[in-house]
Amino acid sequence: MSAKVTTVLFLCTGNSARSIMAEAIMNEEGAGKFKGFSAGSTPVGSVNPFALELLKARGYRMEGLHSKSWDEFSGSLAPEIDFVFTVCDNAAGEICPVWPGRPMTAHWGLRDPAAAVGSDADKRAAFDEIRGRVRAFMKLPLETLDRRALQRALEALAEKVH
Repeated sequence: MSAKVTTVLFLCTGNSARSIMAEAIMNEEGAGKFKGFSAGSTPVGSVNPFALELLKARGYRMEGLHSKSWDEFSGSLAPEIDFVFTVCDNAAGEICPVWPGRPMTAHWGLRDPAAAVGSDADKRAAFDEIRGRVRAFMKLPLETLDRRALQRALEALAEKVH
């Protein structure tokens, strides 16, 4: 019998960079244990080319990545989601749909590599922050924490800069 796969929805306004990268990182590094999804409140309809370039340079798969509306995850046909993380400040301030089930939520407030000012190294540092946050989440002992302790852990993780 296989263990339950933990599902995570990453939200950003445009669903073109941060949320897409978090989805790709989680699906690659957490395969078999985690399943990442991403969406936006007002999706731009395409993935930012710099985000794709960063993912490709780091060896992540990009098949199936596309900008989509969070409405896909709020209906009766949506996959059951265990966690919902907003990764940009705009999405955190919006009124989100009602998610089926009772997913736990947190706001990560990550820098946008696609909008980073400075050198490519500065932009890659923003990507590394996203990757670090996803990795730190996947290391949490989800199966041993009660809901209250897990919420505290999510809040603490949201404060960390990697």
